[in-house]
Amino acid sequence: MGWLSRFVVAVAFLAVGVIFSPETFGSDAGNDLGKLGPALKLAHLLCFATAWGTALWVTFIGGIIMFKHLPRHMFGNLQSKMFPAYFALVGVSCSISLASFGYLHPWKTASTTEKYQLGFLASSFAFNLANLLVFTPMTIQMMKQRHKVEKEANIGDEIGWTKNQEVAKVNPKLAAMNKKFGMIHGLSSLANIMSFGGLAMHSWYLAGKL
Repeated sequence: MGWLSRFVVAVAFLAVGVIFSPETFGSDAGNDLGKLGPALKLAHLLCFATAWGTALWVTFIGGIIMFKHLPRHMFGNLQSKMFPAYFALVGVSCSISLASFGYLHPWKTASTTEKYQLGFLASSFAFNLANLLVFTPMTIQMMKQRHKVEKEANIGDEIGWTKNQEVAKVNPKLAAMNKKFGMIHGLSSLANIMSFGGLAMHSWYLAGKL
């Protein structure tokens, strides 16, 4: 586990502590937070905006553009470098946003709506953490193995849609790799969409505050 992953996990525990035991960190629900309140609101808003914007770009714009214009193996290698940083950034942003929101709205005194929002932010963080620590390393490892087999079959330099399926019909080893890669990559994509969904629900809540 890299230092950034350890940092994300540490901040996650801090966020949980702030939510369920805010008095430990000086938060007194129902009392005026004074100068600390605006700073926490700013931290929450900026970190949420960072997570939301990054997830929107990578999931629906940047990745699609790269897929359509880069050779497939080059695209995969680039993604293997980008996604750990992507999930770490969104994870850190979610954890800080969650901690600041939890400080402002402690679980014991939060309304039902606020508790739902804490849940949405926590789920977004959890899905990102799962991708960062579990699914992404597995996907990258499987991708590298599949690239090796594809190079032996002289495919992988094409742009966009792959010749992989044609070759897999006569290559059982590649077919088995495709099945395993598809399952792992599918779980990673699902976790990413679920995380984005949690952020989307919180954006609706914030819009109602304007």
